[in-house]
Formats: sequence, structure tokens, C-alpha cells
Amino acid sequence: MKRAVALLTVLLLGAPAAGAEPARKPNLVLILADDLGYGDPRCYNAASRVPTPNLDRLAAQGLRFTDAHTPCSVCTPTRYGLLTGRYCWRTRLKRGVLQGYSPALIEPGRLTVAALLKRHGYATACVGKWHLGLGDREKTDYDKPLSPGPNAVGFDYFFGIPASLDMPPYVFVENERVTEAPTARVGDSAMRRHGGKGFWRAGAIAPGLRHQDVLPRITDKALAWLGKQSKDRPFFLYFALTAPHTPWLPTPEYEGKSGAGPYGDFVAQVDAVVGRVLRALDDARLADDTLVIFTSDNGAHWLPSDIEKWKHRANDGLRGQKSDIWDGGHRVPFIARWPGHVPAGKTSQELICLTDVLATAAAFVGDSLPPHAGEDSFDVLPVLLGKKLERPVREAVVHQSGDGTLGIRQGPWKLATALGSHGFSDPRNVKPQPGGPQGQLYNLDDDPTEQHNLWLDQPAVVKRLTALLEKYKADGRSRPK
Repeated sequence: MKRAVALLTVLLLGAPAAGAEPARKPNLVLILADDLGYGDPRCYNAASRVPTPNLDRLAAQGLRFTDAHTPCSVCTPTRYGLLTGRYCWRTRLKRGVLQGYSPALIEPGRLTVAALLKRHGYATACVGKWHLGLGDREKTDYDKPLSPGPNAVGFDYFFGIPASLDMPPYVFVENERVTEAPTARVGDSAMRRHGGKGFWRAGAIAPGLRHQDVLPRITDKALAWLGKQSKDRPFFLYFALTAPHTPWLPTPEYEGKSGAGPYGDFVAQVDAVVGRVLRALDDARLADDTLVIFTSDNGAHWLPSDIEKWKHRANDGLRGQKSDIWDGGHRVPFIARWPGHVPAGKTSQELICLTDVLATAAAFVGDSLPPHAGEDSFDVLPVLLGKKLERPVREAVVHQSGDGTLGIRQGPWKLATALGSHGFSDPRNVKPQPGGPQGQLYNLDDDPTEQHNLWLDQPAVVKRLTALLEKYKADGRSRPK
């Protein structure tokens, strides 16, 4: 099987000239924004009130997906799915997110993108927001080595924060140790409705840490690690940004850069960070050897009142926002650039999920996934390379809301197993009425904003999608063995 996959990869990427060494394995730089919406980059939404020249450049030089989804509309489950190729609702975490003192979520021995690429000789690093738990105790002890953590699942190097920037403890971790103990304490910040720029919870903090400095600090660390790489060894950088998640604290250089307030200014700073990464690759003459992927962990936390105040649709015209089962919660930007391989300036309507990164990484190094790994991961390399497909890459994608409600998407049809958003938007949880719909069914080709529930009109579709979702649950996988 591995020989067959390797042969396919040669056919797709091009065979080397006679007598030449095989083509070098490509580097992978995966930039994951935190709570950035589908409508924030101007390459997705021409009416965006945020300037995003670097993301627009990336899209012009690469492939922009218009139907890419996170496996969940909140962050921990998405990060688990991205790294493992497995839906997080198959784990102990059935709903919600981990906290700053939660133990490690990724199971010992589970294959991750980093572990896979490390087997193929890659240098691997994770910089930024982890939010997948640290240690094996019921409550993480930051006075002790923080293992298992990123180093235990395939990353040679880690620098970042344990969870979201609104969750204590507020510390930097380098590999398995804090760089400064959280011996001080910070109080709650003001919520948006009280004039605050987002929110953070009260708790322990390292005396030298300021929330506003975190994004610049992790950016410097990511660039420093990139600066040590060369053409002699392929590398994988998972750069998990802490923005534009709350608290919205752009540095002074970016204040007022957008027409969408502190949130928009923070998005502008995210765009500048992407630009710095792209320039670093250019300066090191590594851009041509590197597949760069930019995406987000879920939709933007952007309220109707924010839309009204700033006239900016962070989730474009999609219904809902972060945490919702509706598309505003989980349809995200996904841009891929690999000069000479990924066609430039193109768009793809292929239905994909962030869980697909693992199988795709395996394909571009000529490997295949064992049956017990990447159970929900599909290879999208042919799509990235602009190949014409005989059938969709995926049979379907399973969606999960912040409260754990599941849905499923196949072709134009999207089913949610309950009524309401089951996230942050109102109505959150609607009780079914006798004789009424028990869940939601939308035809996204005809109704992309999910306004017309066809549950009662299309019972055969409801039955088919419900059965497929139950099959995926019972089988423990959606990718065929």
C-alpha cells in the first residue's frame, strides 16, 4: 500500500529527471487563527471592513476553499481533530472546551500530524495556543514538568500558552516547563457590554506577562524557529495564533487600522503576522518548498449588535457565529499555497474538514494511514494540486456545536439533530412541538443562510442523513478502512 501511495505521489508531483535525486519533501507551515470568521479576509468578503493584504496575497498565490469546515464550532475539539484526524466527540470531551488546568486530551500513542511527519525526518514545532491539556493529573500542576503535552505527541519544540488567552493560568510554556511561575494574580476584565475589549477571567498570572504582548511574543518565537531551518531538512511548523480571540488587544501600531473596532484591528494584526511568516519564507528562499495553509479554528464570536455597530459581517452572510451548529460557527477560510504545485489564484468548492490535514500530510510524504489512526481524515492532496476528481473527496462531514449537538453535511444537504443554534446565538435550544420538526434540514444550494427548515418536507433525506450519522458513530470512523 505504501508503495502504491508513493507512486501516486510521484505521478501527482512529477517524477524527477533521470539520474536525479528524488524531489525534496515539502515543508508544511500551518497557521491556525483563533476565532477568525469566514467574512473577515477581504479575499472572502469584498465588503470586509478589515484590510487583509497578506491573506489576499496568499489567496492570489494559492487555492482558496469556499466550503471548508472545522470539526467543531469551538476550539479544543477542532484542535484535537486537526492534529489527530479524528472527531473529538469520540473522546472523553463530548462538549465544550478544556480549561487551563485540564489534563492532556490526546491519547498516548495516537498518531498526530507532527508524529507522522517526524517519522519522515521532519523537524517539528508548535508555537502559540495549545489548548489540548497538559500533564496526566486531574488538575495540571505548573510547578512540575508539563508532560504529556506537545512534546509527547510529536513536536520537537513547543513555545506558547496552555489554553485561550482568557483562561488562567496566564503563563508561557517552553517545552515542558513554564518560563515564569504564575505567582501573581489578575482580576476579571470588562466585558464588551461594559466597554471592554473582550474578556479574560480572573486567575493566576506570571508577573512578567501582559496579554497584549502574547501575539507579538509567539510571533517572534515562530520566526526564530523558522530562521533556524534550511533546505537540508524538511520541517513542520504548527503556528496556532492567539488572535483574534478575546481579549481584543491589538498593539498600538494596529489600533484604528480597520473599520470594525478593536476586533477588526486585531484581525489586521493577524494579517500582518501572516505577512511576517511569508516574508521569512521568502527571505530564506524556502517559499517554493513550502506548503502554507492558513485557516481558523471556528467562526468569529461576532454578535448581531456588533454587526449593527460596525457594519462588518465577520462571518459574511452565514447564519450564526462561534459555537453554533449553523455554518457561521464552523465554515472557515482555508487557503493553501505551494508554488509550482497548488494552482495560483483559484478557488475550490470541494467540501473539506480540518481533520483532513493528517491524511493529506501522509499523502505528500508518500505514506498511508493505518486503520487505527485518522479515522475521520481524508486526503485532499489531489484537490490541492488541481486534479479533476471523479467523485467528492468526502462522503460527508460531521458538524459539532459548542454544547455537543451533532449535525451532518452531504452534498447540498445539511442536517442538525436538534432545533436552535446550540451555541451562542439565539434561539439556542428550541423544544420540538408535537407534529413539528424534531431537528433542522437545509438545502444549502437553495438556502445558504439556513432560513428554511425542510425537515418535514424531505423525510427521506432526514432518514438517510440520520442513518449515515449513526453509522459513523457506531463504526468509530467515517474514513473507510
